Parts: sequence; C-alpha cells; structure tokens
Amino acid sequence: MRTAYDVETVRTAERALMARLPEGALMQRAAAGLAAACADLLGKVYGSRIALLVGSGDNGGDALYAGARLARRGAGVTALLLSPDRAHASGLAALRSAGGTVLGAEADASTGIVGRADLVVDGIVGIGGKGGLRPRAAQLATAAAASDGLTVAVDLPSGVDADTGTVHGEAVRADATVTFGAYKPGLLVDPARAHAGALRLIDIGLELPPGRAELTALQHDDVAALLPEPAGESDKYRRGVVGVVAGSARYPGAAVLAVAGALRGGAGAVRYVGPAAQAVLSRFPETLVSAGPPAGAGRVQAWVIGPGLGDDASGLADVLSADVPVLIDADGLRLADAKTVRARTAPTVMTPHAGEAAALLGVERGRVEAERLASVRELAERYAATVLLKGSTTLIAPPPGDGDSSPTRVNPTGTPWLATAGSGDVLSGLTGSLLAAGLAPADAAATGAYLHGLAARHAADGAPVSAQDVAAAIPAVWRDVRG
Repeated sequence: MRTAYDVETVRTAERALMARLPEGALMQRAAAGLAAACADLLGKVYGSRIALLVGSGDNGGDALYAGARLARRGAGVTALLLSPDRAHASGLAALRSAGGTVLGAEADASTGIVGRADLVVDGIVGIGGKGGLRPRAAQLATAAAASDGLTVAVDLPSGVDADTGTVHGEAVRADATVTFGAYKPGLLVDPARAHAGALRLIDIGLELPPGRAELTALQHDDVAALLPEPAGESDKYRRGVVGVVAGSARYPGAAVLAVAGALRGGAGAVRYVGPAAQAVLSRFPETLVSAGPPAGAGRVQAWVIGPGLGDDASGLADVLSADVPVLIDADGLRLADAKTVRARTAPTVMTPHAGEAAALLGVERGRVEAERLASVRELAERYAATVLLKGSTTLIAPPPGDGDSSPTRVNPTGTPWLATAGSGDVLSGLTGSLLAAGLAPADAAATGAYLHGLAARHAADGAPVSAQDVAAAIPAVWRDVRG
C-alpha cells in the first residue's frame, strides 16, 4: 500500500530524525538517493549534461549535493541559482569542489543551458511551497518542458501543493519525481499528479505514525486480500445478493451495464428491478428480475440505484429505507435528498463524477476538478456517506468519524480510456456486488475502482474501449490480482 502524509507530519518526523543524526546526514541520504535515481534515468552519467534549477531552501541543497555526486562521475553539471544570496552554502561548495559550474538563473536566457541538458533537476521549491512559480522560475520550467531532456523533481514538482494536489499558476512538469521518506498527497492526486511523472520513493529513515496518514493507495496484494472468495458450504444466497434499480425506457442500456458489473463482482446473485427487464434478461438470463417495487423484490444484502433512471424516483424511498448498504449513482444522486441520505443507519456509498459532485456541492465543476481532495471530503461530510469521486484520479473518502477507514483512498489504476459512456454504470454494479459480498463501504469502493481501472487497461490495450469491454475484462484482472 502506498501511504501519503501531509507536510507537517513529514516535517515532524524529519526533525525527530535530524536530532539523532550528525548535522547534514539526512540531506546526504536524500542527495544520495536522488543522484542514484538520476543516474538510472540517464543510463550513462559520464559526459551527460545536467542542469540544476536551485531555489533557496533545503530542496535546492538536495539538488546541489546530488549534482556534486553526478559531477564526480563525469557529468557536466551546471547550477542555475534563483536566489544566489540564499542558496545552500555547503551544497554550493560541494558542487564547485566536484567541478560543477554555478551561474545565476538569468544566464539561461543567453546560454540555453536548460534546453541543451540531458537532465534537468527541479530543486526550486520544496514541499512547503504554496502558490505557483514566480516569473523567473516559471521561465526555467517552461524551458525544461520544451527541451528534449528529462526533468526530475526533487521531492515534489515545484509549484504544486503537497497537501492538496492543487496547482495555482505555473508549475514544473516532471518526467519523474524522487520523493523522500513518504509520499505526499499531491503526488497521488490530480491536477498535481499529472505534473509528477513516474514516482520513486527514497527511504531516508523517517518514522511515520500509521494513524496519521492522509491518503492511501491500494496495490495488488491489498486488493487480493479483500476480494471475496466462496467457501465450500457457500451457495448463491450466502455469497450475497445485490439488487439493482436502474434503467428506463430511454436508457435501458444503463441497466444492462450495471447488471454486467454486478454479476462479475463476487455476489452470488443479482436482482434487477425496473422497466428494462427484457433488455437485461436477453443479455444476462441468470438475473432475477422483478417489476417492482424494490421492497417486494426479495431479500438483498446491498442495493445499487441510479444509473439511467431519468426522473423516475418511484423506487428511491424503498431503497434508501432499506437496512442494507446502498450505492447511489448517476440520476439517483440528483433525485436523492441529502437529509434522507444523512438519516440512513446502514452504510451509503455515493459515486459522482466531477459534474455531479459540483451540482451536489453547489459549486462550479472547475472547482471540483482543481480541488478534488477537498471536494470528496466535503461531500462525505455533508452526506455522512462514503464518497467515490470518479475522474482522472478516483478518490474514496469515508464519512468523518467512520471507523472503516480514516484516510482518504486514491485509486492508482485508472486510464483515460475509461472516459466512455456507461463505464460508470459498470463500476456501480461491480462495487454494489462487493458490498453485498460483505466488504466494508470504503473497501468495496476502493476495490471496485481498482478492478474497474485494471479492466479498462486490459480491455483497451492502447485502443478505444467500450463499457461492455470493461465489464467483460473484470474476470481476467480478478484472476491476475488473486494470482
């Protein structure tokens, strides 16, 4: 599991470690890891051209010490100082001693050092930086983006917010980020994540409290441990039954896709309630169908409601009053009353995309996309529900005070190919099935998003993919994760 910590927690751990180490030892650990990562990216260090973009803090010191190590291996290293009078003095001395060149940042305008570099090291601003880059730094970031060389960020791309993942103004776009001690939330959440490139974590010996994590990202082993597996005495009812209320005369396909996801999510049976029964049965004859209402459909362990409902709210009261977990998606989000959702005693999972989240919060969509972490947490608090915010990075936030999982979770498996009609319906059915199989709300949402993203990657394989393709690929990625 990848675990991210906020800046204050990381700083506290750094101070505690520095108190036990000789002066400068922690920076040397970071610089050694940074230099090794840069060498790996270059492939050949000797004769390579490296430009260091150096700010005034310890972030710049890390870059200077790493540059000195690379210069001693035969690289031509030039440091461009944005604040010459405040640059890390010992780091400067080390670089000069190793044969590196030190210039003011303005020198790049006439020499084009950044544009000719094989590797640009972004040491402008550290994890404590707020707001976008200043004009001179922004010019260097633009030159790095336009060059043919690689850009490596030190700890975090300069100009992005480490705690929130927001990007206010200009920021460095790195091909890779070498981060120290722990992941920071901004490295895992868009829009900042798009600036970070490939991530490499360097262990510098920090002792971080597990209970203080801000963000977690499941990996294969974590998901494998959560996937439901039938026992020898299992039958379809013991494995869980998920009810699906979806579709309409206008959108029968939403019902078919939600059922497709549900059938592949680990529950023993799927009950469908709604006007698209014939469309569902023609595609999935194993489905148990009912004309409704949901309360008369038979026992279920979880409900999914919303995909393709249109304006038909006739089954909503039945579903929301049920004493089982309920997943609300699509039109259900628009039709459900916040007070009713908050009053539920059984768990609720909501799965909006950015536009739906904006409508629920009463804000512009752009704000949700720029502040994804804050938005998903605000929704979870407002509705007392687990919220899965779909998008370029899917986030899952449990309601405040929930014992299920306190850190917000981020899904690492998404792909832009998932931006296709009906893919969210498949995710709803899949996640609802995991709820019916007994997973806790945050676990079901995170596991569903993980499998859904992997299925899209598997089905697409670099080409356009349909929602049906995503659903069909779920068994293959389920086996891959379990394997």
